[in-house]
Amino acid sequence: MRLLALLAAALLLTLCVPASPLLTPDPAFRQQQQRFPRVRAAYGLHQSSLHTLLRRNGIRPERLELFVRAFKLGRRVEVWGREQENGQFVLLRTYRLAGTSGTLGPKRRSGDGQVPEGFYSINRFNPDSEYHLSLGLDYPTAADLQHTAPNPGGDIFIHGSNVTIGCLPITDACIRELYVLAVEARAAGQASIPMHIFPFELTAENLARRVGSPHATFWQSLVAGYQHFEDTHQLPVARKVVKL
Repeated sequence: MRLLALLAAALLLTLCVPASPLLTPDPAFRQQQQRFPRVRAAYGLHQSSLHTLLRRNGIRPERLELFVRAFKLGRRVEVWGREQENGQFVLLRTYRLAGTSGTLGPKRRSGDGQVPEGFYSINRFNPDSEYHLSLGLDYPTAADLQHTAPNPGGDIFIHGSNVTIGCLPITDACIRELYVLAVEARAAGQASIPMHIFPFELTAENLARRVGSPHATFWQSLVAGYQHFEDTHQLPVARKVVKL
């Protein structure tokens, strides 16, 4: 079983190439979001400083592309950006997770309190969230559904506040900033924002310490995607699904 997992991880790496999407700007999305008071307030607080941050990193706001990465151990959410189709992502912001729930390991069923682990996309914007502002993930994905219970749950968000039963809270102040960045990326044409969630840095040393975990094989399946970004600061894209 371990050999199969290692072979699957190695094969996945050979199928990963840098993403180079063709993006169509959607400035109307920004206008639609700014109809909501909390979004207008967030823009008033952060638009100028975030545009300065982007330009300092060689990114024109109208060409912004984002990537978000989270680690359960270390309790952090990283926000990376680049100019569309223009090389490596650079780290823009790191936010501390203000609350956690569950344990290390993937989410498998509704009500388990687990934060998912794996490769997702932010594809929903909630400008009137119960937790100030929130960004929704596409959990469960097809990969999740291969392993989850009949009711895998859903509605996993990055949001404000410091409470959670499976989501990723980063406080109201931080979600305002991240929400503006996400709206700017969507207005620039990025219809979904990739988000990778890991239990910890998937180094050989960290995995060796947890080789006896019931999740060890699952974590090994994430290594290729994790390592590809670590090595290149570009996103992996699996061209096809390979079953061993």
